[in-house]
Amino acid sequence: MVERDRASRRHALIESLIHRQHLVELQLKLRGLHSADIAYILEALSLENRLLIWQQIQEERGGEVLLEVSDAVRDSLIEVLERPLLLQAIGQLDADDLAALAEAIPEDVLAEVSQTLPARDRDWLQTTMAYPKDTIGRLMSQDVLTVRDDYRVERVLGMLRGRDDLPHNTDSLFVVDARNLFKGVLPLRALLLNDPQARIADLMVTDPVVFHPNGAAGDAARAFERYDLLSAPVVNERGKLIGRLTVDAVMDFIRAEVEKDALNQAGLRGDEDLFAPIWGSARNRWLWLSINLCTAFIASRVIGLFEGTIVQIVALATLMPIVAGIGGNTGNQTTALVVRGLALGEITPENTWHLVFKELGVGLLNGTVWGATVGVLAYLLYWNLELGAVMAAAMLLNLLLAALVGTLIPLTLNRMGRDPALGSSVLLTFMTDSMGFFIFLGLATVFLL
Repeated sequence: MVERDRASRRHALIESLIHRQHLVELQLKLRGLHSADIAYILEALSLENRLLIWQQIQEERGGEVLLEVSDAVRDSLIEVLERPLLLQAIGQLDADDLAALAEAIPEDVLAEVSQTLPARDRDWLQTTMAYPKDTIGRLMSQDVLTVRDDYRVERVLGMLRGRDDLPHNTDSLFVVDARNLFKGVLPLRALLLNDPQARIADLMVTDPVVFHPNGAAGDAARAFERYDLLSAPVVNERGKLIGRLTVDAVMDFIRAEVEKDALNQAGLRGDEDLFAPIWGSARNRWLWLSINLCTAFIASRVIGLFEGTIVQIVALATLMPIVAGIGGNTGNQTTALVVRGLALGEITPENTWHLVFKELGVGLLNGTVWGATVGVLAYLLYWNLELGAVMAAAMLLNLLLAALVGTLIPLTLNRMGRDPALGSSVLLTFMTDSMGFFIFLGLATVFLL
């Protein structure tokens, strides 16, 4: 809370300086801010003011800021920045950082910058970019500290003292043999607390958490959370150490996935910029709005099938939104749980049907309880026992339907290789509205006329 207040005050100060056009003071304030704070400020500004801020940032810090901002804001900046300014910004970055930005940078710009890198870094960048998106290979770093398994503690300590710095998030050293085959992990505390003549092979952990470059980044994120990791080795299929995965890279991946899922569930693209131009934002929403419009027309046609029933029993018009609304809410709750379970790897082929029947049981129980409740309320409102019974039955059936489709929609999307959060709420609302109206009005037609 304190950190958020401090960031908010900084943002308010920067906006004040922008409006007053105090550019010299603005430059001084930005110079004293961390790159992450500048990114936070940029994300809350219009594109015009973002460019004004960018012009006041020191040349050597541009790349760091691009690394920190959200994907949407980064894309908006890269799109409008002139080529020399973009080259100047990313030219200060190392191979790992360039790999993190590679998807957002135009190919010709990335190629030009990569030519300025040392041959080793250029090869590393090409190797990293060869791995598919959302794999561990795209997140790993080449900044690795290795020691041989036949070394002694004294020699390793001397090696560390001879370095100017340690890689970020270093909590252990990776142990390899003479062929660079991975053997284990040596925690720094073991290095510091043992006899200088002790052999590394006797102190290392031989069964640590190890990742492969083609593994899913989501699986790595769950492993980092489960085992409280700061860093972990990445080895290829031959057992050779090729890189290191760190918690900051994993956290950046998790943040991007959470933001994307939250937007996708509402039918928005994962890179939606809150302060993007009106035309771009509107166009971004057209696809799912058009789908929503079609589903709304279908729901209205379902109601149209029962116009005669509604004319004869006007009370149905006031009660049917309740059936559809509660069904939609129930389905959204189920969908949210299933999407989370898929993201966390908790849902497997072996337990899928157990989950489906469990959610149907929840729907049956809730449908019985809340169906009886609304049935009684409908009876008290209209003093019509048959109407109350129809209301209760429709609520029960629609909650069962909502539980079923709320489970199956994300499972089906996931089976098809699509993001299970993408537009699931739109599809769910279509099902619960259309079928809710059909069930309620159909029962009313059969039993009340």
